Amino acid sequence: MTSFNITLPASIPFMDRLSGVHATLSDKMAKRKVFLTTLRELQSLSNRDLADLGLSRAALRGIAMEAAYGK
Repeated sequence: MTSFNITLPASIPFMDRLSGVHATLSDKMAKRKVFLTTLRELQSLSNRDLADLGLSRAALRGIAMEAAYGK
């Protein structure tokens, strides 16, 4: 006969869960700020500056996304 035991973790206190949510939100907000700042700075460049960098206006969102989220 086979038997098994299930070990459940102790419940996580409310404040620990709350601090985890806070950390997650802070991280997301920081990444969003990097995205918006990068996008705004790239959009402020002239077409000539973008061409010198080998970029097109269509690529700016993707570049900002990669800078912020690493995707």
